[in-house]
Amino acid sequence: MTELAAAYSSGTVAATFAACTSQYADREFLSLLPESASAYGIEPRSWSYRDTAAAVQKLQRAYAAAAFGPGQRVGLLLRNRPEFIFHWFALNALGVSVVPLSAEWRASELEFVIGHSELRAAVSIAERSRDLATAAQAIGRKVDVITADGTDIRSSGETPAADAQPGLDTECALLYTSGTTGKPKGCVLPNEYFLHAGSWYATVGGLCTVRPTTERMLTPLPMTHMNAMAFSTMCMMLTGGCLILLDRFHPRSWWQSVREARATIVHYLGVMPAILLAAPETSGDQCHDVRFGFGAGVSPKHHQAFEQRFGFPLIEGWAMTETGAGAVVIANREPRWVGTACFGIPDTQVESRVVNDSGADVAPDVTGELLVRHAGPRPRYGFFRGYLKEPDATAEAWHGGWFHTGDLVARDSSGRFRFIDRRKNLIRRSGENISAVEVEAVLAQHPSVKTAAVAPVPDEIRGDEVFACIVPRDPDAAGPSLARTLADWCRERLAYYKIPGYVAFCAAVPLTSTEKIQRTALRDLARQLLSERSCVDIRSLKRPPAA
Repeated sequence: MTELAAAYSSGTVAATFAACTSQYADREFLSLLPESASAYGIEPRSWSYRDTAAAVQKLQRAYAAAAFGPGQRVGLLLRNRPEFIFHWFALNALGVSVVPLSAEWRASELEFVIGHSELRAAVSIAERSRDLATAAQAIGRKVDVITADGTDIRSSGETPAADAQPGLDTECALLYTSGTTGKPKGCVLPNEYFLHAGSWYATVGGLCTVRPTTERMLTPLPMTHMNAMAFSTMCMMLTGGCLILLDRFHPRSWWQSVREARATIVHYLGVMPAILLAAPETSGDQCHDVRFGFGAGVSPKHHQAFEQRFGFPLIEGWAMTETGAGAVVIANREPRWVGTACFGIPDTQVESRVVNDSGADVAPDVTGELLVRHAGPRPRYGFFRGYLKEPDATAEAWHGGWFHTGDLVARDSSGRFRFIDRRKNLIRRSGENISAVEVEAVLAQHPSVKTAAVAPVPDEIRGDEVFACIVPRDPDAAGPSLARTLADWCRERLAYYKIPGYVAFCAAVPLTSTEKIQRTALRDLARQLLSERSCVDIRSLKRPPAA
């Protein structure tokens, strides 16, 4: 695709979009469906490439007049609204990096990210503006909070760095991922990361063949994740397609949205097929235009049943924020070994190893940690640049010249991979990575808690659920009332999905000789306590806030 190569050479996301606009000017680029528009309190509509470019250029002029430029970062707390893309592209054109901020984050999370990323400003939906200002004030940082329409962009007197013209290596975005040490890690992502992701998707082929100027991609995945930002947005941009961003996954109206959007490609999380299969069958289950779904984590027992009922393949893939499209593994060609947790065989652009705890390669069908790198002279091509302000963590992740994923897999003699588990101390709930250490730290701050230990337990729909083992300071206070109090405590400080779904009160938690939590023993204990009377089920309290 020569058009892709020409656009890619433009160097930045914004310059590439401008090149695509000259080719696809009157084609539809963004579409906002009525249900999502209603959730945002705005009118449903679509934007052509030309319309989008006009919105971007208006914001770009305002940011330039206010002296925004290279070396600065701006937070975007805009959910999946079209304004996210308008502000992103406008800032990118000036060499400014964007920091996506989740609307689910609360005080503790906002304070950390604002301080760690050293935001100059943040663009926010109206209902979260005060929270952003309060979080910035709490850490003593001056951050201008800008409205979604950008009419109040103003100069702070700060002078941008006198860097060279933004290019492929310029920081485009800083995405935060849950770390094993408690606080999130900021992944520095250059323009090349995003453009390569879009180019990879546009040309990967097989069952994921993307037809230029034809596809309409529907995704409920948040723009705070690399999938929606790097794969969905970039692929549609580079191929003249249309991106339909949902405010979130609505099970009851999902198929109505699919039909209304005239979607030909959908993106999914593993939790979605299970929920959709639970609905009663109808004669219209295959009345849609979807050619394939692209995602990860579908339950093996649901995979084939979903495809047979709804009439299109779910293409399982593997990637991380850190790897981008530099090392994607995807089951996009037959045979896909549906129902075996297989996520494909690496292509010639990806080098991979499966190793044991000593770093030695394991035999076929033996579980080990997945190590990856890009093939050729640039092993980090397409990957993140590194963790912000954490050179030691970056070096550790790349120990020995291979990126250590922390994922446990098994590879058979034919080269196909099966996902087994996560080696890292992360809980995977409905597509969100949750740091057990982060939740433990918040629980431990409550005056009624002596010790808190958090582990994943299986959940039929969400994959994992957060389980908290609590040693209370007053054993007589243990019970449902304290469990609900702890849930409220977490809700004020953490995103709702990080709140424990279960709380069990116990006399002690398993510790090592150096007083660290024994994670394997804790997992076993959590599964054991799940069915005992000491366990309090508070999953009903895990509801997303109104905004």
